[in-house]
Amino acid sequence: MHIPDGYLSPSTCAVLYAAAATGWYSALKRLKHVLLTRVVPLISVFAAFSFVVMMFNLPLPGGTTGHALGVTIATIVLGPSGGILSISIALVIQALFFGDGGISSLGANCFNMAIVGSLVAYGSYRVIAAGSGIASRRRVAASAIAGYLAVNAAALVAAVEFGIQPILFHDAHGSPLYAPYPLRVAIPAMMIGHLTFAGLAEAGITAGVVAYLQAADPALLRSTSGLSANAGGEAWALRPASGSLRRLWIAVAALMLLTPLGILAAGTAWGEWSPSQLAKTNVQTSIVRAADTPAPAAVPSGLQKLANLWTAPFPAYAPGFVRSRAFGYLLSAMFAVGFLLALSLSLQHFLQKRGPTEYSG
Repeated sequence: MHIPDGYLSPSTCAVLYAAAATGWYSALKRLKHVLLTRVVPLISVFAAFSFVVMMFNLPLPGGTTGHALGVTIATIVLGPSGGILSISIALVIQALFFGDGGISSLGANCFNMAIVGSLVAYGSYRVIAAGSGIASRRRVAASAIAGYLAVNAAALVAAVEFGIQPILFHDAHGSPLYAPYPLRVAIPAMMIGHLTFAGLAEAGITAGVVAYLQAADPALLRSTSGLSANAGGEAWALRPASGSLRRLWIAVAALMLLTPLGILAAGTAWGEWSPSQLAKTNVQTSIVRAADTPAPAAVPSGLQKLANLWTAPFPAYAPGFVRSRAFGYLLSAMFAVGFLLALSLSLQHFLQKRGPTEYSG
Protein backbone atom coordinates (compact mmCIF):
# COMPACT_ATOMS: atom_id res chain seq x y z
CA MET A 1 0.00 0.00 0.00
CA HIS A 2 3.09 2.23 0.12
CA ILE A 3 2.93 3.94 -3.27
CA PRO A 4 6.46 4.44 -4.66
CA ASP A 5 7.71 7.42 -6.64
CA GLY A 6 6.60 7.34 -10.27
CA TYR A 7 3.27 5.57 -9.90
CA LEU A 8 1.28 8.78 -9.50
CA SER A 9 1.54 11.82 -11.74
CA PRO A 10 3.04 15.02 -10.28
CA SER A 11 -0.38 16.68 -10.37
CA THR A 12 -1.99 13.76 -8.51
CA CYS A 13 0.80 13.93 -5.92
CA ALA A 14 0.28 17.68 -5.52
CA VAL A 15 -3.46 17.29 -4.93
CA LEU A 16 -2.91 14.54 -2.37
CA TYR A 17 -0.15 16.50 -0.62
CA ALA A 18 -2.65 19.34 -0.27
CA ALA A 19 -5.26 16.94 1.12
CA ALA A 20 -2.74 15.45 3.55
CA ALA A 21 -1.55 18.91 4.62
CA THR A 22 -5.15 19.83 5.40
CA GLY A 23 -5.41 16.75 7.60
CA TRP A 24 -2.12 17.49 9.36
CA TYR A 25 -3.14 21.10 9.99
CA SER A 26 -6.52 20.07 11.34
CA ALA A 27 -4.94 17.45 13.61
CA LEU A 28 -2.39 19.89 15.00
CA LYS A 29 -5.04 22.56 15.48
CA ARG A 30 -7.15 20.16 17.54
CA LEU A 31 -4.16 19.61 19.79
CA LYS A 32 -3.90 23.23 20.84
CA HIS A 33 -5.53 22.54 24.21
CA VAL A 34 -3.72 19.26 24.78
CA LEU A 35 -1.39 18.62 27.66
CA LEU A 36 1.51 18.05 25.27
CA THR A 37 3.89 16.47 27.78
CA ARG A 38 1.30 13.71 28.17
CA VAL A 39 0.30 13.21 24.54
CA VAL A 40 3.70 13.47 22.77
CA PRO A 41 4.97 10.21 24.36
CA LEU A 42 1.79 8.37 23.36
CA ILE A 43 1.94 9.64 19.78
CA SER A 44 5.58 8.51 19.64
CA VAL A 45 4.94 5.03 21.00
CA PHE A 46 2.03 4.42 18.61
CA ALA A 47 4.11 5.74 15.70
CA ALA A 48 6.76 3.17 16.67
CA PHE A 49 4.11 0.46 17.02
CA SER A 50 2.73 1.25 13.56
CA PHE A 51 6.21 1.27 12.02
CA VAL A 52 7.02 -2.15 13.46
CA VAL A 53 3.62 -3.66 12.59
CA MET A 54 4.05 -2.61 8.96
CA MET A 55 7.33 -4.55 8.81
CA PHE A 56 5.46 -7.85 9.15
CA ASN A 57 4.66 -8.79 5.57
CA LEU A 58 1.86 -11.27 4.97
CA PRO A 59 1.67 -13.57 1.92
CA LEU A 60 -1.29 -12.62 -0.28
CA PRO A 61 -2.96 -14.41 -3.20
CA GLY A 62 -0.95 -14.25 -6.41
CA GLY A 63 2.47 -14.20 -4.75
CA THR A 64 2.33 -10.61 -3.47
CA THR A 65 2.48 -9.36 0.13
CA GLY A 66 0.59 -6.98 2.41
CA HIS A 67 0.58 -5.82 6.01
CA ALA A 68 -1.49 -4.36 8.82
CA LEU A 69 -1.16 -0.64 9.62
CA GLY A 70 -1.62 -0.20 13.37
CA VAL A 71 -3.77 2.83 12.58
CA THR A 72 -6.89 1.61 14.39
CA ILE A 73 -5.44 1.15 17.86
CA ALA A 74 -3.61 4.48 17.57
CA THR A 75 -6.92 6.16 16.72
CA ILE A 76 -8.86 4.39 19.47
CA VAL A 77 -6.38 5.57 22.10
CA LEU A 78 -5.51 9.02 20.74
CA GLY A 79 -8.52 9.97 18.63
CA PRO A 80 -8.35 10.68 14.90
CA SER A 81 -5.99 13.64 15.32
CA GLY A 82 -3.46 11.58 17.24
CA GLY A 83 -3.92 8.65 14.86
CA ILE A 84 -3.26 10.86 11.84
CA LEU A 85 -0.07 12.25 13.37
CA SER A 86 1.22 8.89 14.63
CA ILE A 87 0.81 7.06 11.34
CA SER A 88 2.10 10.03 9.33
CA ILE A 89 5.27 10.12 11.43
CA ALA A 90 5.82 6.40 10.83
CA LEU A 91 5.29 6.85 7.07
CA VAL A 92 7.71 9.78 6.90
CA ILE A 93 10.45 7.72 8.57
CA GLN A 94 9.77 4.79 6.24
CA ALA A 95 10.03 6.97 3.15
CA LEU A 96 13.03 9.10 4.17
CA PHE A 97 15.27 6.42 5.67
CA PHE A 98 14.17 3.17 4.04
CA GLY A 99 12.58 4.09 0.72
CA ASP A 100 9.33 2.37 1.68
CA GLY A 101 6.94 4.63 -0.21
CA GLY A 102 8.03 7.53 -2.36
CA ILE A 103 8.81 11.13 -1.50
CA SER A 104 6.57 12.52 -4.22
CA SER A 105 3.81 10.12 -3.12
CA LEU A 106 4.29 10.67 0.61
CA GLY A 107 1.23 12.91 0.72
CA ALA A 108 -0.81 10.19 -0.99
CA ASN A 109 0.40 7.52 1.43
CA CYS A 110 -0.35 9.71 4.44
CA PHE A 111 -3.76 10.60 3.05
CA ASN A 112 -4.63 6.94 2.41
CA MET A 113 -3.27 5.22 5.49
CA ALA A 114 -3.12 7.96 8.13
CA ILE A 115 -6.08 10.19 7.29
CA VAL A 116 -8.58 7.87 5.59
CA GLY A 117 -7.54 5.00 7.86
CA SER A 118 -7.91 7.05 11.05
CA LEU A 119 -11.24 8.62 10.10
CA VAL A 120 -12.80 5.30 9.06
CA ALA A 121 -11.45 3.59 12.17
CA TYR A 122 -12.76 6.34 14.45
CA GLY A 123 -16.19 6.61 12.86
CA SER A 124 -16.88 2.88 12.72
CA TYR A 125 -15.55 2.25 16.23
CA ARG A 126 -17.67 5.03 17.74
CA VAL A 127 -20.82 3.84 15.97
CA ILE A 128 -20.42 0.14 16.81
CA ALA A 129 -19.22 0.65 20.41
CA ALA A 130 -21.68 3.46 21.24
CA GLY A 131 -23.04 3.21 24.77
CA SER A 132 -20.99 0.17 25.78
CA GLY A 133 -18.79 0.15 28.86
CA ILE A 134 -15.02 0.48 28.64
CA ALA A 135 -14.58 -3.16 29.66
CA SER A 136 -17.34 -4.57 27.45
CA ARG A 137 -16.75 -7.23 24.86
CA ARG A 138 -18.61 -5.09 22.35
CA ARG A 139 -15.67 -2.65 22.36
CA VAL A 140 -13.31 -5.48 21.45
CA ALA A 141 -15.60 -6.52 18.59
CA ALA A 142 -16.02 -2.89 17.53
CA SER A 143 -12.25 -2.39 17.44
CA ALA A 144 -11.79 -5.49 15.27
CA ILE A 145 -14.46 -4.40 12.78
CA ALA A 146 -13.06 -0.87 12.74
CA GLY A 147 -9.60 -2.23 12.00
CA TYR A 148 -10.88 -4.37 9.15
CA LEU A 149 -12.79 -1.47 7.62
CA ALA A 150 -9.95 1.04 8.05
CA VAL A 151 -7.35 -1.05 6.23
CA ASN A 152 -9.70 -1.88 3.39
CA ALA A 153 -10.82 1.73 3.03
CA ALA A 154 -7.17 2.84 2.77
CA ALA A 155 -6.48 0.10 0.21
CA LEU A 156 -9.52 1.06 -1.86
CA VAL A 157 -8.49 4.71 -2.02
CA ALA A 158 -4.96 3.69 -3.07
CA ALA A 159 -6.41 1.38 -5.75
CA VAL A 160 -8.51 4.22 -7.16
CA GLU A 161 -5.43 6.47 -7.25
CA PHE A 162 -3.57 3.77 -9.16
CA GLY A 163 -6.48 3.06 -11.48
CA ILE A 164 -7.15 6.60 -12.63
CA GLN A 165 -3.55 7.17 -13.76
CA PRO A 166 -3.75 5.43 -17.17
CA ILE A 167 -7.10 7.12 -17.81
CA LEU A 168 -5.82 10.63 -17.12
CA PHE A 169 -2.13 10.41 -18.00
CA HIS A 170 -0.95 8.72 -21.17
CA ASP A 171 1.11 9.57 -24.23
CA ALA A 172 -0.11 10.24 -27.76
CA HIS A 173 -0.28 6.52 -28.45
CA GLY A 174 -2.35 5.80 -25.36
CA SER A 175 0.47 4.20 -23.37
CA PRO A 176 0.27 4.93 -19.62
CA LEU A 177 2.88 7.32 -18.26
CA TYR A 178 2.65 6.25 -14.60
CA ALA A 179 0.75 3.38 -12.95
CA PRO A 180 -0.12 1.15 -15.92
CA TYR A 181 -3.29 -0.61 -14.73
CA PRO A 182 -6.84 0.79 -14.99
CA LEU A 183 -9.50 0.65 -12.27
CA ARG A 184 -10.86 -2.72 -13.41
CA VAL A 185 -7.44 -4.23 -12.68
CA ALA A 186 -6.16 -2.10 -9.80
CA ILE A 187 -9.20 -2.42 -7.54
CA PRO A 188 -9.47 -6.26 -7.56
CA ALA A 189 -5.69 -6.66 -7.35
CA MET A 190 -5.48 -4.43 -4.28
CA MET A 191 -8.68 -5.44 -2.56
CA ILE A 192 -8.57 -9.23 -2.74
CA GLY A 193 -5.49 -9.42 -0.53
CA HIS A 194 -6.68 -6.78 1.92
CA LEU A 195 -10.19 -8.20 2.22
CA THR A 196 -8.86 -11.69 2.92
CA PHE A 197 -5.62 -11.22 4.89
CA ALA A 198 -4.35 -7.72 5.70
CA GLY A 199 -7.72 -6.51 6.99
CA LEU A 200 -8.02 -9.55 9.24
CA ALA A 201 -4.51 -8.95 10.56
CA GLU A 202 -5.40 -5.36 11.51
CA ALA A 203 -8.61 -6.60 13.12
CA GLY A 204 -6.79 -9.21 15.21
CA ILE A 205 -4.01 -6.87 16.32
CA THR A 206 -6.45 -4.11 17.29
CA ALA A 207 -8.80 -6.40 19.19
CA GLY A 208 -5.89 -7.96 21.06
CA VAL A 209 -4.45 -4.62 22.16
CA VAL A 210 -7.88 -3.27 23.16
CA ALA A 211 -8.55 -6.40 25.25
CA TYR A 212 -5.15 -5.94 26.91
CA LEU A 213 -5.79 -2.27 27.67
CA GLN A 214 -9.21 -3.07 29.11
CA ALA A 215 -7.43 -5.07 31.79
CA ALA A 216 -4.15 -3.20 32.12
CA ASP A 217 -4.97 0.48 31.55
CA PRO A 218 -8.62 1.21 30.70
CA ALA A 219 -8.01 4.98 31.01
CA LEU A 220 -6.29 4.86 27.62
CA LEU A 221 -9.56 3.75 26.03
CA ARG A 222 -11.63 6.61 27.45
CA SER A 223 -10.43 9.19 24.92
CA THR A 224 -12.73 7.95 22.15
CA SER A 225 -15.29 6.08 24.26
CA GLY A 226 -17.94 8.80 24.14
CA LEU A 227 -18.67 8.07 27.78
CA SER A 228 -17.50 11.40 29.22
CA ALA A 229 -17.95 15.03 28.28
CA ASN A 230 -14.84 16.46 26.68
CA ALA A 231 -13.62 19.55 24.90
CA GLY A 232 -13.21 19.55 21.15
CA GLY A 233 -14.99 16.23 20.73
CA GLU A 234 -12.16 14.16 22.20
CA ALA A 235 -11.30 13.37 25.82
CA TRP A 236 -7.69 14.46 25.50
CA ALA A 237 -6.97 14.28 29.24
CA LEU A 238 -5.21 10.95 28.80
CA ARG A 239 -3.95 9.65 32.10
CA PRO A 240 -2.03 6.40 31.61
CA ALA A 241 -1.63 4.23 34.68
CA SER A 242 1.73 4.31 36.39
CA GLY A 243 4.27 2.46 34.28
CA SER A 244 1.81 2.04 31.39
CA LEU A 245 3.90 4.00 28.90
CA ARG A 246 6.96 1.98 29.82
CA ARG A 247 5.03 -1.24 29.26
CA LEU A 248 3.90 -0.01 25.85
CA TRP A 249 7.50 0.69 24.82
CA ILE A 250 8.52 -2.74 26.12
CA ALA A 251 5.76 -4.32 24.02
CA VAL A 252 7.00 -2.42 20.94
CA ALA A 253 10.56 -3.58 21.68
CA ALA A 254 9.42 -7.20 21.99
CA LEU A 255 7.55 -6.97 18.71
CA MET A 256 10.59 -5.33 17.14
CA LEU A 257 12.74 -8.35 17.99
CA LEU A 258 10.37 -10.50 15.94
CA THR A 259 10.56 -8.33 12.80
CA PRO A 260 12.88 -10.75 10.92
CA LEU A 261 9.78 -12.94 10.62
CA GLY A 262 8.37 -10.19 8.42
CA ILE A 263 10.65 -11.10 5.51
CA LEU A 264 9.61 -14.75 5.40
CA ALA A 265 6.74 -13.88 3.06
CA ALA A 266 8.14 -13.87 -0.47
CA GLY A 267 7.13 -11.35 -3.08
CA THR A 268 6.53 -7.62 -3.37
CA ALA A 269 3.33 -5.79 -2.50
CA TRP A 270 1.15 -5.14 -5.55
CA GLY A 271 1.95 -1.76 -7.09
CA GLU A 272 5.25 -1.31 -5.23
CA TRP A 273 7.58 -2.64 -7.91
CA SER A 274 10.66 -0.70 -8.93
CA PRO A 275 11.44 -0.35 -12.65
CA SER A 276 14.11 -3.03 -12.35
CA GLN A 277 11.68 -5.38 -10.62
CA LEU A 278 9.08 -4.91 -13.35
CA ALA A 279 11.57 -6.48 -15.76
CA LYS A 280 11.98 -9.64 -13.64
CA THR A 281 10.16 -12.82 -14.59
CA ASN A 282 9.04 -13.69 -11.04
CA VAL A 283 7.52 -10.22 -10.55
CA GLN A 284 5.75 -10.39 -13.90
CA THR A 285 4.38 -13.79 -12.87
CA SER A 286 3.01 -12.37 -9.60
CA ILE A 287 1.39 -9.49 -11.51
CA VAL A 288 -0.39 -11.92 -13.80
CA ARG A 289 -1.55 -14.08 -10.88
CA ALA A 290 -2.69 -11.22 -8.66
CA ALA A 291 -4.40 -9.13 -11.31
CA ASP A 292 -5.22 -11.70 -14.01
CA THR A 293 -3.72 -9.32 -16.55
CA PRO A 294 -0.50 -9.27 -18.60
CA ALA A 295 2.54 -7.59 -17.08
CA PRO A 296 3.38 -4.26 -18.75
CA ALA A 297 5.37 -4.69 -21.94
CA ALA A 298 7.61 -1.79 -20.96
CA VAL A 299 8.13 0.39 -17.92
CA PRO A 300 6.01 3.56 -18.31
CA SER A 301 8.25 6.52 -19.13
CA GLY A 302 6.94 8.79 -16.38
CA LEU A 303 7.35 6.04 -13.80
CA GLN A 304 10.92 5.41 -14.89
CA LYS A 305 11.72 9.12 -14.78
CA LEU A 306 10.45 9.66 -11.22
CA ALA A 307 11.40 6.31 -9.71
CA ASN A 308 14.83 7.47 -8.54
CA LEU A 309 13.67 10.80 -7.16
CA TRP A 310 14.99 9.90 -3.70
CA THR A 311 17.70 7.47 -2.63
CA ALA A 312 17.11 6.32 0.93
CA PRO A 313 20.13 5.64 3.18
CA PHE A 314 18.91 2.10 3.94
CA PRO A 315 16.70 1.08 1.00
CA ALA A 316 14.35 -1.86 1.53
CA TYR A 317 15.37 -2.05 5.22
CA ALA A 318 18.71 -3.50 4.13
CA PRO A 319 21.73 -1.51 5.40
CA GLY A 320 24.56 -2.00 2.94
CA PHE A 321 27.11 -2.77 5.65
CA VAL A 322 25.14 -5.81 6.92
CA ARG A 323 25.33 -9.10 5.03
CA SER A 324 22.50 -10.88 6.82
CA ARG A 325 19.15 -9.78 5.47
CA ALA A 326 17.34 -10.76 8.68
CA PHE A 327 19.81 -8.90 10.89
CA GLY A 328 19.66 -5.86 8.63
CA TYR A 329 15.87 -5.89 8.87
CA LEU A 330 16.11 -6.03 12.66
CA LEU A 331 18.67 -3.20 12.74
CA SER A 332 16.34 -1.07 10.65
CA ALA A 333 13.53 -1.63 13.12
CA MET A 334 15.84 -0.85 16.03
CA PHE A 335 16.97 2.37 14.36
CA ALA A 336 13.40 3.56 13.78
CA VAL A 337 12.17 2.69 17.28
CA GLY A 338 15.27 4.23 18.85
CA PHE A 339 14.85 7.35 16.74
CA LEU A 340 11.22 7.76 17.82
CA LEU A 341 12.05 7.14 21.48
CA ALA A 342 14.87 9.70 21.37
CA LEU A 343 12.61 12.19 19.60
CA SER A 344 9.90 11.67 22.21
CA LEU A 345 12.28 12.19 25.12
CA SER A 346 13.78 15.28 23.49
CA LEU A 347 10.36 16.84 22.92
CA GLN A 348 9.28 16.07 26.47
CA HIS A 349 12.44 17.68 27.85
CA PHE A 350 11.88 20.75 25.67
CA LEU A 351 8.23 21.10 26.70
CA GLN A 352 9.01 20.67 30.40
CA LYS A 353 11.84 23.19 30.19
CA ARG A 354 9.57 25.60 28.34
CA GLY A 355 7.40 25.93 31.44
CA PRO A 356 3.67 26.06 30.62
CA THR A 357 2.14 22.67 29.92
CA GLU A 358 -0.71 23.90 27.77
CA TYR A 359 -0.12 24.93 24.20
CA SER A 360 -1.82 28.18 23.39
CA GLY A 361 -1.74 28.15 19.62
